[in-house]
Amino acid sequence: MAAAILNGERVVVVLFIGLVLFSLPLSLLLHGVALSLLALSALFIEIRAEDDASSSSSLSLFQTRPGASSGIFLGAVTLPVVMLSKLIQLSRALSLRQVPLEELEYLTMQYWATSASSLGVLVFLCMVIWRSPDHTRPPYSRCVMDAKLSLSGTVLFAVVCCVSIAATSHTGFHAVLKLLWVLLHGLAAVKLIQHVLSTFPSCASIGEALLVTAGVVLYFGDMLACTIAKVMGYLISLELVSVQYGVKRSEIGIIIQGVLLGLLLFPMVFKFVLRIWECSSSSANSESRTYEIGKSLIFFASLGFILIVIIPSWMQFAQDFSVHPFLWVISFVFSEPLKRLSLCMYWVCVIYVSVLRFYNISKNSKIERILLRKYYHLMAVSMFLPALIFQPKFLDLAFGAALAVFLVIEIIRVWRIWPLGQLVHQFMNAFTDHRDSDLLIVSHFSLLLGCALPIWMSSGFNDRPLAPFAGILSLGIGDTMASMVGHKYGVLRWSKTGKKTIEGTAAGITSMLAACSILLPLLASTGYIFTQHWLSLLLAVTVCGLLEAYTAQLDNAFIPLVFYSLLCL
Repeated sequence: MAAAILNGERVVVVLFIGLVLFSLPLSLLLHGVALSLLALSALFIEIRAEDDASSSSSLSLFQTRPGASSGIFLGAVTLPVVMLSKLIQLSRALSLRQVPLEELEYLTMQYWATSASSLGVLVFLCMVIWRSPDHTRPPYSRCVMDAKLSLSGTVLFAVVCCVSIAATSHTGFHAVLKLLWVLLHGLAAVKLIQHVLSTFPSCASIGEALLVTAGVVLYFGDMLACTIAKVMGYLISLELVSVQYGVKRSEIGIIIQGVLLGLLLFPMVFKFVLRIWECSSSSANSESRTYEIGKSLIFFASLGFILIVIIPSWMQFAQDFSVHPFLWVISFVFSEPLKRLSLCMYWVCVIYVSVLRFYNISKNSKIERILLRKYYHLMAVSMFLPALIFQPKFLDLAFGAALAVFLVIEIIRVWRIWPLGQLVHQFMNAFTDHRDSDLLIVSHFSLLLGCALPIWMSSGFNDRPLAPFAGILSLGIGDTMASMVGHKYGVLRWSKTGKKTIEGTAAGITSMLAACSILLPLLASTGYIFTQHWLSLLLAVTVCGLLEAYTAQLDNAFIPLVFYSLLCL
């Protein structure tokens, strides 16, 4: 019974949380208690959701990705643990007076916001399970116990959150504002995950959707707080506003945030404009070529207006750019033209050769698709590693540009925008595997974000030089070597039903440690000082390797964040 409850993935997640909690300073004790309550609630709900036929039927209204477990436990705790690890890191900096107190307060609000998002979704899932049809519902006494345990966890988390926020607020009014802000994140997350799972059926597990939901809500909330701070800063002085506004934001961060969130909102704007055009035009026949051309013109005109007018207007409002943000980007690139333009040419050559080569192989070869795509992980290492060492700020901007291009291409593919939609769809299908669907292709997004997020989150204070490399090391080297060695030499499997092998996991862990031992002298030559103990590095790499072996979730999304969190300790 215990072995069935604590399967491999859950044991690794418990170990991951335990390592973070063990590193907590006393000043973050309440945050650790809240994380423990959140983790227990997530574990309980995942066990109940995957327990026999009754709960699987209760969650059947969500068409999740075939072949994947629910992933509720891992999805619910990942982002809160990442934020708590960053808080531990900033606490060290604050004790050395290397960061202002406002930055710690800002990140504390981010932690409570992500935790509230996860908890809100957990409460929603618990209600779905509890209100399942009579013929699939567990015995009445068990339902009552489920409700009491879930309610108890929610109440305790709310109490801990209130106590922590009240202790850091100057007045009760400030505390109420902060609690309301946290509550809004939880409500928004519940609404968004329902939209994601219903709009993109069979594209993600519940845990993957939860991770995306919490991240998007946090990112939108941060953008909204920044905007409110600008508006309200001229009128009144509120603690919530002053905390958000007091954190210095870089021009690159504002540009990336504006472009990405604008593109995420763009489909709703395009759908609204398209519907108005269809209602006003009597000749809007969805099967005609005239309709396709008109739809294409509306798409590109709306996209251009959003990118050239709306998004830059918000950027200039939020950051006080002296010139148009896109002109600022051009001047930034040409501030070191030889290095940055050479790097761009190198990237274009690598992408062209690799995509052309692997596309032909994928069309004519019998090599397994998931193994073939590991070569793209190696391509990511060759592209991003030199840039991260020598041009980290430019790489930040390049990641944002690449992600924006991916979003535009995927929107064109999903909406079948003439004349590129069908061509893009046929081309992208050559690089999909069992984790992708015709409706939404996510693998390239997860690889890019897996490499980019640790780098973006390491901006500002960072006393762990390996932390920005978490995605490149875990995906580009560890995951790739584990797949290749396991596929060719693997004999001993971790489970009877899984494909992951002990040999592959050992190869992944060994290769990551070897890469770290090579990377550290290179970083030392550029001025970085390694302050982390090798034992903690070994634990981080081992947990990362075990998670890759056991998880049925999209490893590109979770493994870099887990590795980054452990490297920050």
